[in-house]
Order: sequence, then structure tokens, then C-alpha cells
Amino acid sequence: MDLSAVFGRCLECAHDAETPRVHRSLAGRATHSLPFNVRPPVGRIRIEVMAADSSPLAQSIEHYLASRPWEARWIEWLAGRRYRLAAFPQRRLPVVVVAHRYRDPARGEQVTRAIEHDWAETPARCRDAYEQILDQAPGVIVVQLRRKNVCGCLGHRHVMVKEAPFAEPHDAFGDAVVGEMDIAFDRVESWLAQPLMDTALDTQFIAGSRRKDFHDQRLRYRLLSVLLHETHHMVAPQAREDVVRERSLTFYREALASYVEIARASLSLTIDRSFSRLGKE
Repeated sequence: MDLSAVFGRCLECAHDAETPRVHRSLAGRATHSLPFNVRPPVGRIRIEVMAADSSPLAQSIEHYLASRPWEARWIEWLAGRRYRLAAFPQRRLPVVVVAHRYRDPARGEQVTRAIEHDWAETPARCRDAYEQILDQAPGVIVVQLRRKNVCGCLGHRHVMVKEAPFAEPHDAFGDAVVGEMDIAFDRVESWLAQPLMDTALDTQFIAGSRRKDFHDQRLRYRLLSVLLHETHHMVAPQAREDVVRERSLTFYREALASYVEIARASLSLTIDRSFSRLGKE
């Protein structure tokens, strides 16, 4: 696969194409009466909140989303917008807001899990490569999670923020700058980031729980790679695409290799035959 056809067009689309159509935001918790005494199902009008020890900015955003006028939240609930908030471990910023459709909670959860858990499991050298970039990144990063992009790209950095609750300045954001990107989940899921490596590793697993674990982990590393790739573009919009791409692919390659190495080491502790061929080819 020609990776320039995947990543190279992303930056071009972000700058030259029309900014993607505005999506309405999540309808937060409804606490006021609605017209005709109708209330939306409270269980579905919710924001997936972060842990109690989340950063002040994350808590402020959660409060802001849940306390907006009921008219806005009701309209957005009807539009099917939902939010999840996440942050990288041991970092207060950036706060990542994953905006997804009501039909895609599992997809949204995969992105937040990649940020909150899998990031910390990557080798230190992988995280170090992005420390300075995350330090300089917008304090709030909105990720519009889509299934596919019409252009076929994995994702784009948006020049303008179009997600409704974040499109205008608000006291809830404090001094934090807001940046926005989109990620095409299904496109990332089918993408062979490193064709030879991905195929070789996949053939080393036979059916079983470990193979599903491997596929899920590989997907989350792909999502992280794309998110970090577009964040790099936010921080350094003039950076050469081949430089940005090489860094994100190196992150993916080394993170996945580390996961497989740890999995191999666990062979002596399990009789799970899902890994019975691992390392024998």
C-alpha cells in the first residue's frame, strides 16, 4: 500500500477541501422540563465522564456540556451526538473529547481506551517521541469519530473547529486552545499500517481469545498512531508529511512489536493454544 495515498492526502484535504459538515454536539443530562412535558430518556443523555481525579479542565468541560440550555441539548440528543472525555496518563493536558454517533459507543470506547490505557503500555521511547508534541498541543483536542471519510483518508486535522459546543470560546476552556481532527474508524480498522509486519504477525496467531486480543490491541495502536499523527500536524502545520508519517509509523511499529514480545514471554505461564504457533514461522 502506498502510504502517501493515505496520510499524504489527509493534510491536503484538511487545508484545501471544504471543512467537514458541522455536527451537533451531545445532548447532556436534561434537568429542565421539555415542550409538551416530554423528556428524552435520561439514561441515553449522558456524557462518559472521566475518573474523579481528572484534571480541572476535564471537569470544567464535563460541567459545561451537562449544563448548557436544555433546548440545545435536546436538539443535539435528537441528532445522536455523544461525547467521551479522555486524557493521557500522567498528563493533565491535552484533554481529548471524542465526539461520536449514538450508534458507535464501542468505537468511541476503543479510542478512549487507547489514550487512557494503551499509551502507558507502550515503550518509553515511543512516548518520548511525542512528549514535546503533546506539551505544545492544544489543551483541548476534539476528535470527530466517523466510520469513513468520503476521500478515503484515515483522518484530517481541521483548520477550524466545527464541533458546535467547542466552536466558540467559553469560560469552561480557560486559557486552553481548542483543536479539532476527524478519524475514520472503519478505515483505520482495515488499514495495513505496516503491511509486511501486520500480515506476518497475524499469521502467527490461530483462532482463540489471544488472536482477538491481538486484533483489538493492534486496532488501538493504529488509532493512537493516527491521533498522534494529526496532533503533530496541529503543532507543526508546516512539517513535511514524510517526517510526520515516519514518526507515527515508528510509534505504531515499536508499540506493536513490544506488545507481541510481552505476549511471547507469557507463553510459559499459559496453556492457551491461541499462541501455539507464535514465533515458529
